[in-house]
Amino acid sequence: MKRRIKAGDEVVVIAGNFRGTRGKVLQVLPVKGRVLVEGVNKRKHHERKTKENPEGAIVERENPIHLSNVMLAARRAEKTESKRK
Repeated sequence: MKRRIKAGDEVVVIAGNFRGTRGKVLQVLPVKGRVLVEGVNKRKHHERKTKENPEGAIVERENPIHLSNVMLAARRAEKTESKRK
């Protein structure tokens, strides 16, 4: 399967709980076949106490989603234009 999606691309989620959400690709994980999309699939992570963060914290971070669940936003626009004609 070709990997057309790269970091920095604008994508649309086409399947799952976040269907229809647009976001920028932060990172591509080619070995696992997953992408990290800004603002999509956020989960809470508990951070340990450190010198920088003496209290510890609960932080929301994006988790990766499968490549098959995203589509380039430009391609999505092309599909909607062709349906209108």
